[in-house]
Amino acid sequence: HICIPGVTIYLIYLCFLIFLAVGISGLFPNKVLLNPCTMTNKVSYLISPLPLLLFFFLLSSSSPLPLFERMKGSRSSVLLFLFWTLLVLCSVVPLNVNVQQIIDQMLFVSLLSSSVFSLQLIELILSCFSDRRPDVVVVVCLPVSLMVRGYRRPLQAADLWSLRDQDSSIQIMTDLEKFWSQSCKQEKPAGSGTSWSRSWSRSGGVSAPTEETLLLRRNRKGRGYGLFLLQALGRSFGFYFLTGTLCLLLHDAFMFAVPQVLSLLLSFMRDEDAAMWKGFLFASLLFLLSCLQSLLHHQYMFHCFTVGMRVKTAVMGLVYRKCLLISSAARRQCTLGEIINLVSADTQKLMDFVVYFNSLWVAPIEIALCFYFLWQLLGPSALAGLTAVVLIFPLNGFIAKLRSKLQEVQMKFMDGRIKLMNEILSGVKILKFYAWEEAFLRRIGVLRDGELWALKKSQILYSVSLASFNSSSFLIAFLVFAVYVLIDERNVLDAQKIFVSVALINILKTPLSQLPFAMSTAMQAVVSLRRLGNFLCSDELRPDNVERLPHSIDAVSVMIEGGTFSWTNEGLPCLQRISMKVKTGSLVAVVGHVGSGKSSLLAAMLGEMERRSGSVSIKGSLAYVPQQAWIQNASLMNNILFGEERTESWYQRVLEACALLPDLDILPAGDATEIGEKGLNLSGGQRQRVSLARAVYRKSDVYLLDDPLSAVDAHVGQHIFDRVIGPRGLLKDKTRVLVTHGLSFLSKADLVLVMDGGQISEIGSYMELMDRKGVFAKFIHTFSGNRRRDSGNRKSVSRLSMTDFSIDLSQEQLISCDLSSASVQMMEAVDQDLDAGDAGKLTEVDKAHTGRVKLQMYREYFKTVGLLFIMTIIFLCAFQQASSLAYSYWLSLWADEAPVNGTQSDHNLKLSVFAALGFTQGIAMFGTTLAIALGGIVASRQLHADLLHSVLHSPVSFFEVTPSGNLLNRFSREMDAIDCMIPDGLKMMLGYLFKLLEVCIILLLATPFTGLVLLPLTAVYIFIQSFYVVSSCQLRRLEAVSRSPIYSHFNETVQGASVIRAFGEQRRFVLHANRCIDNNQEAYFPRFVATRWLAVNLEFLGNLLVLAAAILSVQGRDELSPGIVGLAVSHSLQVTGILSWIVRSWTDVENNIVSVERVKEYDNTPKEAAWTIEDSFLPAAWPTTGNIQFEDYGLQYRKGLDWALNDINIDIQDREKVGIVGRTGAGKSSLALGIFRILEAAKGRIFIDGIDIAQIGLHDLRSRITIIPQDPVLFSGSLRMNLDPFDTCSEADLWKALELAHLSSFVSALPQKLDHECCEGGENLSLGQRQLLCLARALLRKTRILVLDEATAAVDLKTDQLIQSTIRSQFGDCTVLTIAHRLNTIMDYSRVIVMDRGCISEMDSPSQLLRQQTHFYQMCIEAGLV
Repeated sequence: HICIPGVTIYLIYLCFLIFLAVGISGLFPNKVLLNPCTMTNKVSYLISPLPLLLFFFLLSSSSPLPLFERMKGSRSSVLLFLFWTLLVLCSVVPLNVNVQQIIDQMLFVSLLSSSVFSLQLIELILSCFSDRRPDVVVVVCLPVSLMVRGYRRPLQAADLWSLRDQDSSIQIMTDLEKFWSQSCKQEKPAGSGTSWSRSWSRSGGVSAPTEETLLLRRNRKGRGYGLFLLQALGRSFGFYFLTGTLCLLLHDAFMFAVPQVLSLLLSFMRDEDAAMWKGFLFASLLFLLSCLQSLLHHQYMFHCFTVGMRVKTAVMGLVYRKCLLISSAARRQCTLGEIINLVSADTQKLMDFVVYFNSLWVAPIEIALCFYFLWQLLGPSALAGLTAVVLIFPLNGFIAKLRSKLQEVQMKFMDGRIKLMNEILSGVKILKFYAWEEAFLRRIGVLRDGELWALKKSQILYSVSLASFNSSSFLIAFLVFAVYVLIDERNVLDAQKIFVSVALINILKTPLSQLPFAMSTAMQAVVSLRRLGNFLCSDELRPDNVERLPHSIDAVSVMIEGGTFSWTNEGLPCLQRISMKVKTGSLVAVVGHVGSGKSSLLAAMLGEMERRSGSVSIKGSLAYVPQQAWIQNASLMNNILFGEERTESWYQRVLEACALLPDLDILPAGDATEIGEKGLNLSGGQRQRVSLARAVYRKSDVYLLDDPLSAVDAHVGQHIFDRVIGPRGLLKDKTRVLVTHGLSFLSKADLVLVMDGGQISEIGSYMELMDRKGVFAKFIHTFSGNRRRDSGNRKSVSRLSMTDFSIDLSQEQLISCDLSSASVQMMEAVDQDLDAGDAGKLTEVDKAHTGRVKLQMYREYFKTVGLLFIMTIIFLCAFQQASSLAYSYWLSLWADEAPVNGTQSDHNLKLSVFAALGFTQGIAMFGTTLAIALGGIVASRQLHADLLHSVLHSPVSFFEVTPSGNLLNRFSREMDAIDCMIPDGLKMMLGYLFKLLEVCIILLLATPFTGLVLLPLTAVYIFIQSFYVVSSCQLRRLEAVSRSPIYSHFNETVQGASVIRAFGEQRRFVLHANRCIDNNQEAYFPRFVATRWLAVNLEFLGNLLVLAAAILSVQGRDELSPGIVGLAVSHSLQVTGILSWIVRSWTDVENNIVSVERVKEYDNTPKEAAWTIEDSFLPAAWPTTGNIQFEDYGLQYRKGLDWALNDINIDIQDREKVGIVGRTGAGKSSLALGIFRILEAAKGRIFIDGIDIAQIGLHDLRSRITIIPQDPVLFSGSLRMNLDPFDTCSEADLWKALELAHLSSFVSALPQKLDHECCEGGENLSLGQRQLLCLARALLRKTRILVLDEATAAVDLKTDQLIQSTIRSQFGDCTVLTIAHRLNTIMDYSRVIVMDRGCISEMDSPSQLLRQQTHFYQMCIEAGLV
């Protein structure tokens, strides 16, 4: 598909080369082919140059025909058919002569001639058939059009080519499934498992569990899963890779032909009687062979990158599918950070391995061939060079092993860093409220230091490896020449022997220099395969945990018999002796205290837990509402539809029943409003109602509802129960299992199930349980008393004192880090700048810069490296190349020394100078690579620190509009490029640039007229390079931008896997993941195709330089010595390889410097005020009293918008308890935001203890006041770290706080107690336990001001009572601000502030406000308090 259109052109070139071989062999019929030492005047089979040139002309004219015709759409060629027909007819007579010569024993020449006829006949047959229609336009013209378009204007995603079918995710995964299935059949006994075709199916009823898949079944026989993965990938892509390998072998054949032709050329230079046309023929041959090498090499590279791209797609697809299958226990071991690393860093390592894989076995063959030809030239002394190889390989094998271990260490640190960074992004608002940024900066810093420590040691070893391999060509030449001249003084090193040997050793340099890369990438690939294998073989959810049966009426929908369940196969059971039957259409209420196993019971029904014994069966389709709502980054409508078609009437009924219609009036674009990641621009209640609406809209048969009413207002909760869940709700005919803490709903349940200690302690109807007068009945009597409203429509509680508690713990969330009204107004601010079609858009798509990377980015990078490093690197590079030039020139002087009496003198001096120059070059090379590596680490450390600093200093609004995938992309993939790829690219680019400079100097010294060719070629080179780089950088940006949605989708899927599985939506999510991956590959594919296009063009320029040098040498053979000619031509032959590597490294540096651009992108985003202020006048014990004053305070979410708060004047005295109430959007949240300076004041001031909070640092403010949010956020790490991240509290203080938070008994029962490790997000603790830990945090802070978001929705009534008493006793001497939705908790406060439209509508004591019978009175009526 690249540059060479088909078999036709290959065979044309092959015919021509064999024709040449026939002609040349005729010159030397009795000697070894191409041995210049055996030239003789006897010509028995001489072919004159005339037919040779005629054939070359025909070849040149016919070769472009297929290209031209294919570009026009034709798939056959009349001209080529006629050409081959005439050629075959004309060859019949010579064939008869050849057959006769074979009989007469002239085998070699005649067989070659006969093979030409065979190839001509094959071409004639092939010309009779039209070619298959190409999948894509020939790449010769296609990159040109793309490059021109990119040069004229910045490329956009719409300009990119569609992926070929064979490169699409669907096709790749289909093929991989087939090969994996075949392997699995061999590994597993017949009849076990199910077919992959059922894996992601969704049926109308319920068939096989959707999470079952053959693709990722556990390999039960214990074979290494990494090896198993490699085998499947090999079977999927191996054949295509082998076709590329064939190109590599042909390339190597032409590569070894070059020194033989060079030998002929140098022999021609010595023979003054040789005809001039022979010199021009040899020069043309050098050019032709070099061109063929370039074409075949880049055809091979095209195959390698295509296979690498497909491997990337396959691995991403496997990892994504595994995320949908992995068990809960295994999920806790495989953090999101590790998963992101698997699809970014580890996938890249496998792609690199594909490119270098063949070097592992081809390089030794190339080395052996080099030594074979050296033996032909210099005899046994060539074996001396093997000594260097034997020394270098074990050394580098040992280094590779050490680097492999260091890479594992580095990846572990990197996994930890990405995991922690993901948690920081998820809980960034908690960090802001608690002023914990510096503590987490330190944690990230420790992980980053460990990562860079391992990288530094690895780079030092790598520098040793590179220096040893790059010095190997010198060592081999030195040892070979030394042995050759010392074993026999009659051995003379002339130009032919020296420079043919140097040409062979330069060929040897390629495999020797590639081997460290190949060994390094192989070791890294082994580590990555092992990591992928560990993930892919982690435990999956067993499909037989739950038996899914078709729906049936008048039967039992949910049945568990003798069930014992645990989160892991080996762990202790969490649920024991569970037996229950739920009739179709009934409502089951599940109650119990915190940690009793209510949510675990639903997880067991979903199949999320391991069934150790008993049986579970569910009849019909399933819908699930989790305790913590999972919301997608999509529009509100799409969150509710969740892949279903929209039915307008049913959709409106669901919105009304779930109390979402009033919210649609608030949202900027109604149900088309984009919801941020994790629903960050919705309140907790809104999120929970959207989650419930998603389940209701599905019309499933069985509903599992995990406390969906805990986050909504009391009257909203009653509305939802009546209209959705209750006996008259939309789900009245469905089977419902409801976990709840709301006792008012229990009397309407058909069955009440009481959980205690992981067991069902009581089960029965509400009246049955009350009649038993057991624990449940006592509990009800204690907390509800005898007051109930007869109507049953709403709970009735009269005026409550501080010791009374609501029977419904529901509330609309205040802050919980999800400030609803704040987010909505922020969206309104954004919407003013958007078109009508973009209304409701919240998050910003990761945008690509345009044009070439600005020089400023290079300056930024090199500035972080430091001037000292840069000067050292440049000096060492120049010094290294000067040494190389000196020893090359020394060899030419040695070659030109005429022998005296058949010998040369001063061997020791010549060898000593040669050795000194060579060893100097080796040391300088080690210094150069080490300096670049260490400079890169310095830059990487600084750039990461700057990025982290910029992100954590950003305001909360920045995280609302920036998807976490964008940020994780920069912290993972982009930082990995800065860590490794930029330094490696700089090493190659600088090395080869200086080498090119050396070649140009030698050519100009040897043949000054080469400058006439060199200057225009340089101009064309620069033009093509600059023409290309503009588009290349833009393609790199587009590829980076299209990568962010992959990470975001992975993030979203991992967090919502249980919901996706419950709804059976795996297939839809897999298809969406496929689209994200394909979009990324659409930007990647043209990038490497364009790179190949550039390389072919530039190498053609290099080959023209070879032609110029050779022809000028032939032209001036009377003036030039063989030594100078050998030096010039042997170095010019390196130009092609040098240009290839310069293109590769320059492109890598230019493309990867885009990573610096993307990392620095957040430097210019808006930042918060300073965390701390030097020479602050703030007293150490501030605030001492807790007095808060608002003076003419006003708040706007952006200049020019309506006031969120206006003319607020309040004087809150110390120790005063103030409740803040109001409708949604009234400004309650904004008051809290203002106090914590999450948003800065637009006018007025806030004073705390007489100090204007705008004049102090943010951390000084936020660390001296405390908030208890509703959504409990924990971070991975110990309980101690989650309670006290700065490690300032004593052990006694921690235990006292846990005791006051009623967690001491739970923590003391843990094996590691305070050092117990919390999983990512605290998933190994129940929601109630996490909420109690947040209370313990507040107790430890001991501040004088407490902002309280009533955070007891996730706990049972008894625990709620204990928490409220703790707050009142421990914070009695504090100023308490409670933003309340449960009005009963503030009825005995000293004051209540009623907010309305950003202003204070009324403010007084609760009793006084009730007597006034205004806004507050109306709210109390709605809450059932009066």
